[in-house]
Amino acid sequence: MIVLDTHAWIRWLHPEIGRPFPGAMRSWLDNVADHVAVSVISCLEIAQLVKRGTLVLPLPLPDWYEEALAGSDVQCLPVTPVLLHASTRLPDLHRDPADRIIIATTQAHDAILITADRTIQQYPGLRCSWDAPP
Repeated sequence: MIVLDTHAWIRWLHPEIGRPFPGAMRSWLDNVADHVAVSVISCLEIAQLVKRGTLVLPLPLPDWYEEALAGSDVQCLPVTPVLLHASTRLPDLHRDPADRIIIATTQAHDAILITADRTIQQYPGLRCSWDAPP
């Protein structure tokens, strides 16, 4: 399984928004046989960005969620009490609770996290990539 960090999910679906997604990674994701997923916490992060006006999507929420999940065959992984607990047990490299939940979700599913966040990439035992396919 591959888990997309929030920014990676947005950039994969909307290359016109923000920094470009690395070409080799985009091509790999478009053709990978593995399941692609996001944490449900990414939906909250996106809603907050839209509310603040720092992210403009081509569809209103919640229509965008429907298209971004079912329309692109991306699985939405739930947040559970066990994952929340695991997120508090991570080393204190990153203080953002949403990012810690995404890390714990990735680890719980023995997945690969696609993220440009260099701090997240430093977590021991976390398989992640951004610049090139893993």
